[in-house]
Amino acid sequence: MTNRHNNWERILRILAHVGMNTNLFAAHLGLGRAENLYHIRKGNYGISHDLADRIISSDPNIDRTWLLSGVGNMLKSDPVQQETVPFYRDEAEVALLDLESKSPHTQYTLPYATGADAVLRSHSPAMNDTLSVAHDLFLKRIAPEDIVQGNEYTLLVGDEVIWRRVRYVARDKNKLRLVAHNREDFPDIFIDRTDIKRAWRVIARLAILES
Repeated sequence: MTNRHNNWERILRILAHVGMNTNLFAAHLGLGRAENLYHIRKGNYGISHDLADRIISSDPNIDRTWLLSGVGNMLKSDPVQQETVPFYRDEAEVALLDLESKSPHTQYTLPYATGADAVLRSHSPAMNDTLSVAHDLFLKRIAPEDIVQGNEYTLLVGDEVIWRRVRYVARDKNKLRLVAHNREDFPDIFIDRTDIKRAWRVIARLAILES
């Protein structure tokens, strides 16, 4: 399961936990300069395994799974938070056109909290890799203005739901570039922010592997 939407949010929580600002924390980790952390804030990079190792070495109570994915609790000493999320078996790109009229087929019961509103399955060839035939998407409804680059979203644009990673367009803050995992077969899509009717952040996705 992966989750990259809140890398900087997790860094902010750690800063609050250790009581340091960005520059002091970078020095504390032996980074020398805080540029790597500022790149995470801008959405250019996620939290690398090397950075995770440095953070956990400084505080072994920080949970590695949470740090890299956002799933679970920040601290190993925190109590486990079980979560139940409705699962809709219908194809995400179809069901999200009118999810309010549908009833969930079952529930996902997880031994950790994700913050998702619903789980839907997608067979999108644009986003699945060569090993996966589908993904179960853990989705959180958000306001379109809260979309930030580097994260994955399912977006209702016109009468079509599109699952892509979002990038900004240089020199035009009102436009977004939607990037597929399979860029060879699926070119980038450029849209105006005002074209988005609804937005769901992909908090996590669980790969359904080819048997």
